[in-house]
Amino acid sequence: MSKKLLLSAERINIILNRLACQLIENHNEFKDTVIIGIQPRGVFLSERLKQLLREEYDIADVKFGKLDITFYRDDFGRGNKVLQANKTDINFIVEDKKVVFVDDVLYTGRSIRSALTALQSFGRPRSVELLTLIDRRFSRHLPIQPDYKGRQVDAINKERVIVSWKENDGEDAVYIITQGE
Repeated sequence: MSKKLLLSAERINIILNRLACQLIENHNEFKDTVIIGIQPRGVFLSERLKQLLREEYDIADVKFGKLDITFYRDDFGRGNKVLQANKTDINFIVEDKKVVFVDDVLYTGRSIRSALTALQSFGRPRSVELLTLIDRRFSRHLPIQPDYKGRQVDAINKERVIVSWKENDGEDAVYIITQGE
């Protein structure tokens, strides 16, 4: 197995600021916009964006939630691995709002499809956008594309993209891991 650094903490910080500015361009004061982090890994990214919007760009009222998609996944109940559910925390109305889904890596698109299905339980949004730190564009199973992306990665064969967050993994970094044959 080989491990190659794709993004350092410094590069991630630059990308997060760019993504925050793109969100501000399209959503101004976030009056009708909510940010929803997809559990588990999208929550770290969405919390960072929320913090940046508040502290660096003076957007005071950013509605922020967490969405668990475990029981909406199409692989739920398959295989030997027991899926661990996370917590959904959405304490605002989604009806007629602009929703920005946030996830760390867009791979096959299946997690986003699950998130769209799960979101229906909270109302009908005006629109849904997707923000992702890493877009693995050649791996899609469904026709889902990000509206905002930090970095596009063309990982192939047995390569995996791993995002490490300081809050969970002790460092901010993105790696490409190649599994042995």
